[in-house]
Amino acid sequence: MNWYGCWAFFKKEIARFYSVSVQTVFAPVVSTLLFLLIFGQVLDTRLDAFSGLSYSQFLIPGLVMMALLQNAFSNSSSSIIQSKMYGNLSFVLVSPISPLELYIAFVGAAIVRGLAVGMGVLLVGWVGFDLQWYSVGWVLLFAVLSAALMGGVGLIAGIVSEKYDHLAAFQNFFIMPLTFLSGVFYSIQSLPPFWQTLSMFNPFFYMVDGFRYGFYAQSDVSVYLSLFITLVFLVSVTVINLILLVKGVKIRH
Repeated sequence: MNWYGCWAFFKKEIARFYSVSVQTVFAPVVSTLLFLLIFGQVLDTRLDAFSGLSYSQFLIPGLVMMALLQNAFSNSSSSIIQSKMYGNLSFVLVSPISPLELYIAFVGAAIVRGLAVGMGVLLVGWVGFDLQWYSVGWVLLFAVLSAALMGGVGLIAGIVSEKYDHLAAFQNFFIMPLTFLSGVFYSIQSLPPFWQTLSMFNPFFYMVDGFRYGFYAQSDVSVYLSLFITLVFLVSVTVINLILLVKGVKIRH
C-alpha cells in the first residue's frame, strides 16, 4: 500500500470540496432544514410515526441520513466526472497509486463530506428539538457505512457516465427517488401491504431505518437485518468499483 500517495489524494479530494464549502456543505444543510421547517411544523401534531415521538423527532434522523447519502454520492461522482471532462484524470492514472488506494481516497472524502453535511443538520435538530440518543455507536456505524456505500455508488456513476447529463440522469432517476421512498418522511408500517413489501427491496430504507434506531431504539425492521443488508451492498459496490478501476472502464483511452 502506497499510504503516502493515498493520503495525498485524499487530502486533494477534501480540499476540492472544502474550497467551495458554501456550495458543498452549507447549501445542502440549509436546503435540508427547509424540509424540517415545512414538514415538521405543518405535520408535527397530525402524524404519529413512532410511539412516544413527535413527527419532528421522527423526521430529523431521516433528514440527516438523506443529506448524508445525497452528498456522499455527489462528492465522488462529481469529482470523477470533472476529472474525466477536464482531462486531469490522466495525471492520477500515471501516478504510483493503485486502484484500491484510489478507491479508498475517493470514498474517504465522500464520507467526510457526507458526515459534515449530516452533522450540520443534526446540530440544528439537537438544539431545536428534544432529540434522543439511544446508542451513539449505532448512529456512527450506519452513518459511516452508508456514506461509504453512497461514495462507492457515486464513483460507479462517475466512471460509467460520459458527460454531466448522464450523471444528472443517474441522480434524478435513481438516487433521488430511492432516497425519498426510503422512509425518510414516514414509517413503512403506515403503508399498504403492497408498498411495505416493495419498500423492502429499497436498500436505502435499511440505511435510514438502522440510523433512526440509533436514536430511539425503534425501527420498522431488525437493526441487525439493516446492518447486514448495508454491509452486503457495501461489499458489492466495492468489488464493482475495483473491477472498473482495474480494467480502466471509460477512464483509460
